[in-house]
Amino acid sequence: MFLLNKRIQFFLYIFFIISAQLNAQQKVLTLSQLVDAAKSHLPFLQQDQSLIKSAEAFVKDTRNEVYLPDMHVNDQINLGTTNSLVGSFLPIGVNPAVVGGLRGDNNSQLATGNFAVLYSQYELYDFGLKKARINNATSFLNVQKSGLQKDVYSVETEICKLYFNLLKYQFKLSTDSENVKHYNEIYSVIKALALSGIKPGSDTALAKAELSKAKINYNQSFGSILSIKQQLAYYTGIPASNVTIDTLALQSFNINDIEPNNMAADTINHPFIDYINKQKQIFVTNQFVISKSYMPKLFVAGSAWARGSSIQYNDNYKALSEGLGYQRFNYMFGVGVTYDLFNGIKRRDKLAVNRYQTQAVDDALRQEKLVLSNASLQADNALYTYSSDLRELPNQMESAVEVFNQTLAQYKAGIINLIDLTNAAFVLYRSQTDYIEALSSWYLAKVDKASATGNIDSFIQLIK
Repeated sequence: MFLLNKRIQFFLYIFFIISAQLNAQQKVLTLSQLVDAAKSHLPFLQQDQSLIKSAEAFVKDTRNEVYLPDMHVNDQINLGTTNSLVGSFLPIGVNPAVVGGLRGDNNSQLATGNFAVLYSQYELYDFGLKKARINNATSFLNVQKSGLQKDVYSVETEICKLYFNLLKYQFKLSTDSENVKHYNEIYSVIKALALSGIKPGSDTALAKAELSKAKINYNQSFGSILSIKQQLAYYTGIPASNVTIDTLALQSFNINDIEPNNMAADTINHPFIDYINKQKQIFVTNQFVISKSYMPKLFVAGSAWARGSSIQYNDNYKALSEGLGYQRFNYMFGVGVTYDLFNGIKRRDKLAVNRYQTQAVDDALRQEKLVLSNASLQADNALYTYSSDLRELPNQMESAVEVFNQTLAQYKAGIINLIDLTNAAFVLYRSQTDYIEALSSWYLAKVDKASATGNIDSFIQLIK
């Protein structure tokens, strides 16, 4: 930790004392603790975790689907007539069994039949389709994991901004409190002088109006603190009344170390870039799935079946019970190949769809890189501006304190009028608030720089 410039220590010291008194009974929360609380509290981050588990289950499901063979067992007992004619038909729609006796007329006598079959089929060679499908499922899993990291990164950035905005208004509340004390002192002096007839009564009214305005500024700062604490409560699950941050955190950085480019941009592992890259990988792996899906398929199949019937080989109808058992047994093995002659056209069309989707992701990737690069440059410009202000503002603040003290003494002595005194008080208040604005803006620019370059985690670790 570094020591702040001595010229502004008098301003910070008052704030630290007030904060210590107000927060003595509350646990001080660091930036890292707030971020950790948000990670475990926000439901949409837990939703991302559930989506990751779902994607993991999908990978397992895909692996089992492509590697496990089809194996079906069927058993059926039938009761009905069996009449047939010579002829053939196409397998369109639902077709009843056509096996039966060939005779000159219909026979309405009932017969029973029993049929059981075990059939298994396995794709012997698929030109790499199994691997392509598993890789595609894995790419969905990687997208979900990257999506979680992207959402966590966004939450971390938002917590950082809320954290420094809260520090800003806590500092401003301290300044507003001091401003109220100044105008209370001015009002007391003027009231005493007016009662003694040294100063006109209008000075008292004017001083009272300025005091009221100072109190309004204080109330607005206090309201802003309550609002930001509620936002932090939403993200972290910590009650707003228990959100008390470390006011010494601003000493974690050396304000004189204002190099704007001390954070190298990570254009590969940045969560926003990585998320789009993982999305692109889905379409890359899907390209292989499409290519392999329309290749010929080589199957090996095997079956065993048993058959029973109450009709004997000589067309003799026996008792119905005769057909309930198994009388004939068979088995068969075979190898087959299948290919749709229009697969070439189908593959071309689907690959075209996938190609344009991949191109769209590439465009999104270039856009995201452009956005992050612009945000980084904007942060550099802001850091340069506010760091220049921070070099100069302590001089302004020190001078404003001197002027106010001298002007107050001169007013008491009757050398100057009330307007000069209120102007001096206003200049002091403005110089203090200008410093707070510049300091908080410098830190928020640091947050923007860290977020744009992919360094938000290391930035948070620096704020102890």
